[in-house]
Parts: sequence; C-alpha cells; structure tokens
Amino acid sequence: MNAADFPRVGLQGAIASLAAMPAFVEAALRAPGPGELVLRPAPEGFALVEQACHLRDLEREGYLVRVRRMLAEERPDLAPFDGAAVAASRDYLSEDAHAAARAFAFARRELLGLVAPLGEAELAREGFFEGKRICVLDLLGMIAGHDRGHREEIERLVDDLEAT
Repeated sequence: MNAADFPRVGLQGAIASLAAMPAFVEAALRAPGPGELVLRPAPEGFALVEQACHLRDLEREGYLVRVRRMLAEERPDLAPFDGAAVAASRDYLSEDAHAAARAFAFARRELLGLVAPLGEAELAREGFFEGKRICVLDLLGMIAGHDRGHREEIERLVDDLEAT
C-alpha cells in the first residue's frame, strides 16, 4: 500500500475510529489463555502478543513521530516503520501482551490529544511519505486503515483460537 491508497477521512470520524482500537485490542487479549497469546496463526503471522507489541511500537515510534514532525517542520520526509524488521529484532513473544496493550492505549491517547484540537490549517500540513505528499488528515486515514487491517487479523486469530 502506498500513501495514495490511504483513505481520506474527516477528523471526527478518524478520532472515533482511532479511539476505539485500544479497547478492542484489550478485549481480544482477555479471551485467550496466557499460552494462546503466543500462538501464531502461520509462521509469518503475528500472535496476539505480537499484535499488541507491534501496535504499541508503531504508535510510539512511527505515528506519533510523524504527526509531531508534520506539525513542527516544513514538509518533512517521514521515515517508514518496518514492522516485520522491528518484530524480528525484538523478542515480542516474551513480552507481556496486556502491558503492551496498555502502552499502546497510552500512546494512542497521546496521539489523539495532539490531533483533536487541530484546525484546518494544521490538518493540511504536509510531509512526504514513501515518495508521496500527504497531509496530517491523510496520515490519520492511514492509521485508521492500518487499524482496520489489524482488527481483521486479530478477529480471525481470536476466532481460530476459540474454535480449537
């Protein structure tokens, strides 16, 4: 997916969608037993604990950094976040899934606190991501799209765990 594929969303719609994700993640982690939190759906897929860690790290090291830079700098080049490489370099399977989910929720509240009061001019501030010019509102759409993808993965994973 490239920046042009990210959906444009209204601010209030984005805030509502983004605000719902942490509670969804925490609820998904409550259903399985501790041993099931580390079960991968496939060798290349994320276990539930890895989902929580990935969302936490991307929120803190990717999305928050991008929003801050777009608000503070003139058209910054925004670095990609290689989730697979980060996951491979960190031992997500040994982490506490619930602690990761709480850290994700904290970072998401921080992100929402940054964007909720923004006016039209701030939402239109631009940066470059993967060679495309995007604005803050585009970035929020990108985050919402990423959340949707992970929500679907987590739902399938929980369904599969409940079926076994």
